[in-house]
Amino acid sequence: MTTVLLTAFEPFEGQPVNASWAAVRGVADAWDERAEGAALVTALLPVSFARAPRRLAELLADVRPGLVVCVGEAGGRSAVGVERVAVNVQDARIPDEDGAQPVDVPVVPGGDVAHLSSLPVKACLAAVLAAGVPGEVSNTAGTYVCNTVAYALADHLAAGRAPGARGGFVHVPRLPEQVPDGAPALDAAASSAGLGAVLRAALRTRDDVTLAAGTLA
Repeated sequence: MTTVLLTAFEPFEGQPVNASWAAVRGVADAWDERAEGAALVTALLPVSFARAPRRLAELLADVRPGLVVCVGEAGGRSAVGVERVAVNVQDARIPDEDGAQPVDVPVVPGGDVAHLSSLPVKACLAAVLAAGVPGEVSNTAGTYVCNTVAYALADHLAAGRAPGARGGFVHVPRLPEQVPDGAPALDAAASSAGLGAVLRAALRTRDDVTLAAGTLA
């Protein structure tokens, strides 16, 4: 049976909860491994440029998953975003939980400029929308710890250090209770439904579908 590794982040920036963990918990609560044909392992990553990639590498070695989806929260968004690309740069507007604030530093020195996700991103988007959840293909995971984890994962997979595994990164919006009234948000149930749809599509789709989901800016 395939094992899915699904990660989220710990709270940061003074927030009591991270929307990514709320979404991941919802998926885990509803997951039926017999029905899905896959076991699910969830884990928390620290909001740390140094420690998050190390913890992810440990999990990949221990769990040996066939599918890996890392999840983060994105302030200012109102849709589940399937990330298409991760870039080899850290440029932090605020310090991480260790107080580190790298500026124009590579995630992996000497690594490729960018890596594309090995998820079927368009099929995943179609599944999110079919679940009745706002969704988008995102072409930037930012330059904070989310992007660092997205790039570290893609680099790990591209180097063959997790044979047979595919994976990528998904952003969920902040929860309504995390933002001022009227600001972009999505409740945990919707984010969980969208994230579950991403997992199912990724498990069942090898060749991605053709679906226009680009942007003009």
